[in-house]
Amino acid sequence: MRRSGSSVRTAVVAVIVALSAACFPYGFAGGGLPSNIKTVAVLPFDNETTASTLQQEILTRLTSDVQGRLGLRAASEGRADAVVRGKITRYEADIPVAYSANPNQVNTSARRKLQITVDVEIVDQTTGRTLWSQKGLTVEGEYAERAEEDGRQLAVQKLVDDVIAGAQSQW
Repeated sequence: MRRSGSSVRTAVVAVIVALSAACFPYGFAGGGLPSNIKTVAVLPFDNETTASTLQQEILTRLTSDVQGRLGLRAASEGRADAVVRGKITRYEADIPVAYSANPNQVNTSARRKLQITVDVEIVDQTTGRTLWSQKGLTVEGEYAERAEEDGRQLAVQKLVDDVIAGAQSQW
């Protein structure tokens, strides 16, 4: 039986990938953070907005994801190798995105978005060095009219994703 050229190439590529993985072990523990960073304290962000629950929503999601996705353990601020802190500088909701009205229906529908802007930094507490920071980081979440909570959840997740990506970019 004769093999096609594409299946031989596929087999060769698979062997090369397997050998490369064996020769160059690589892990994601700690993300792109320095190897001395094993524990983290995520502090509540200062909230300069009128959105009173936003601080807790960001803290809860960020704490969970920093630990789970970066492989770090939670610690108190005084014992942590790194600290994540920030400030919520803007929360703007009910920004119109789209509006549609069908003359054959009584109801109209509208899409809205909200924006959250923060200043955030990750600091290595042993050296005092800022590992990553971003001022004016703005994220958005779209939502259906009267469903602001949905948009806020989307925006908070995007914020957390950006912070995680920033931490991982520190190769």
